[in-house]
Amino acid sequence: MFPEHSIRKILNGGKGCTYLQQCHSFAGLKFMLLAILCCMALSPAAAYDALDPNGNVSIRWDIMSWTIDGYVAAVTINNFQLFRHFMSPGWSLGWSWAKKEIIWTMLGAQATEQGDCSKFKINIPHSCKRNPMVVDLLPDAPFNQQFSNCCKGGVLASWGQDPSAAVAAFQITVGLSGTSNKTLKLPKNFTLLGPGPGYTCGPAKFVPSSHLLSPDGRRKAQALRTWNVTCTYSKFLASKNPSCCVSFSSFYSSKITPCPPCACGCQSNNTCIMGNSTLLEKPGIHTPKKDFTPLLQCTKHMCSVRVHWHLKLNYEAYWRAKISITNFDFRRNYSQWTLVVQHPNLNNVTQVFSFNYKSLLPYQSINDTGMFYGMKFFNDYLMEAGPYGNVQTEMLMQKDKSAFTLRQGWGFPRRVYFNGDECMLPPPDEYPFLPNSAQLYSFGIPKVTASTLLMVWWWMWW
Repeated sequence: MFPEHSIRKILNGGKGCTYLQQCHSFAGLKFMLLAILCCMALSPAAAYDALDPNGNVSIRWDIMSWTIDGYVAAVTINNFQLFRHFMSPGWSLGWSWAKKEIIWTMLGAQATEQGDCSKFKINIPHSCKRNPMVVDLLPDAPFNQQFSNCCKGGVLASWGQDPSAAVAAFQITVGLSGTSNKTLKLPKNFTLLGPGPGYTCGPAKFVPSSHLLSPDGRRKAQALRTWNVTCTYSKFLASKNPSCCVSFSSFYSSKITPCPPCACGCQSNNTCIMGNSTLLEKPGIHTPKKDFTPLLQCTKHMCSVRVHWHLKLNYEAYWRAKISITNFDFRRNYSQWTLVVQHPNLNNVTQVFSFNYKSLLPYQSINDTGMFYGMKFFNDYLMEAGPYGNVQTEMLMQKDKSAFTLRQGWGFPRRVYFNGDECMLPPPDEYPFLPNSAQLYSFGIPKVTASTLLMVWWWMWW
């Protein structure tokens, strides 16, 4: 399947024929790709991610006891996505009641609106909304309002990064509902924000009752009834444009391949601000907006994040690459960020400096995908645009003499994801070319010096 940006490029005038082997019949090709794009937008299969084929968010409701007019349930949210997490201000879970249910009380979470509870004179419910929206409590919530795995401000790590931090839970007491398995009606129209759009949730379905262990691990309790909701992420629903882009450079070429122009959508100068603008001193300018509108630094690519991959050194048995991540959004700090790279030589990673690294195996027989993420309390926060809005690492990889080459862009990644969203890569014909006279396995001190000067010039140029 062709990347969406490649398809759109072809549909906008046929300038993207470099992505295909044949462009002889452009009219037929355009019709075919238009049909593919429509199917991708409308079909649930559009949520499929080749690097995380089994990734989803599972929401499990366990009824623990019946009450006079309803039930008490423990709701657990499991983020089974390998590299996509929920960053601040966190997840929001919503649904529609099947009847006239209300929420009497909640532990570990709260409804964002109480709704119209005027018909209740004595005991006022926590929420009377027909379609409540629930959010996590903050870490400083009172102890008597907490529940297990709660109170993280809605922030959930990805399953590949930290499974223990990829779980959230809360307790809910529901009234005016069924009081037995026969009269119970399932909620419907589930929605999940994380914190922005992109997730699509299926219907609630009854599943075998869960078995829950007591805190001391000596007693096993069985839920009276359990149902499950599965939500999947689609980048097409999240945004029509990418949110990040990739640029390249190498020691063997003076050419720097920047991010493609308008890689994240063309915008006017009224929607961005220069890095040295006096407006940055205005109070509240860095405060995030409720609609998550970014305040970008004016660049040619107009992306919130740029990932730069530099081929730095070439030894006899190893080669070295440098990765730099730059934040161009003046309103956003990226917490617990993740960077996923697909490259054929990642099966021979020898050492990674200043970042955590973990191999991802979406397909057990292929080890060409890895996830980078920051070290806790060191660089796990990618700060807003400015002098501190940058994190860097270098990695050393052993050469597989049967596969290693620097020709035809082999040394550059095939795919790059930042925070679970695929980044726009430059066209292949713009990669730094390897000179015909270049020595592939050795070079002298002048080339090392040239590589260093190239990187210095690059950071002054952006």
